Amino acid sequence: MKLTAEQIERLYQFTRQHYVEYYDLQTELVDHLANAIEEQWQQNPKLSFEEALQIEFKKFGVFGFMDVVEQRQSALNKKYNKLVLNELKTFFSVPKIIGTVAAIGIVFYLMKQLQGDFWVVQSFFFVLVISYFAGMVILTQRNKKRNKQNGKKWLLKEIIFGYSSSAGLINLPIQFSLHLKGENHHDGLLILFSFLLIVLGLTEYIMLVLIPSKAEDFLKETYPEYEIVN
Repeated sequence: MKLTAEQIERLYQFTRQHYVEYYDLQTELVDHLANAIEEQWQQNPKLSFEEALQIEFKKFGVFGFMDVVEQRQSALNKKYNKLVLNELKTFFSVPKIIGTVAAIGIVFYLMKQLQGDFWVVQSFFFVLVISYFAGMVILTQRNKKRNKQNGKKWLLKEIIFGYSSSAGLINLPIQFSLHLKGENHHDGLLILFSFLLIVLGLTEYIMLVLIPSKAEDFLKETYPEYEIVN
């Protein structure tokens, strides 16, 4: 026996009722449940669809689908972080490394000249942090509008457009700048400071501009069905 289209739709509804909001995770679970129900019918054809569904759902334990969702979130967060890292590496390879080194040198020169003025130095970091969160708000709002248009949410898309485990990195500038209060810092510390500022600036650019601009390609690569259902 094979599941009907109505029964498949019921499985999608069932996953939504149990707090699985992302279409890609719903599809994975629906495939698993459908195969498991059909296997049960091979052994016991008298089972009703709902009975077979409840039997299979109980195998997920007291937390239901939550463990599956968390595992998938962890896997896609790692994938996203790898995308960010791969893009960042391009700025430290020819020919982009020339511009990166030049930017570090400019920041080092400015820090050398302004290190006695703590608030001027720290303002660089606050601008970076504020622009990051403002950019994330804008990306999140755009993604919400797109979700309303097609009615489907994709986990990797949510990560790209505003939900990221890398977000905490942007707090590092403030923490680091607190150690720069005062004058006559060693050049090595200022170089490290300059390098960190440029790396975080590049990371912000990658997260807010570069990866979102390539989002469709990443989503099609991750989800073969993405282009079909969108």
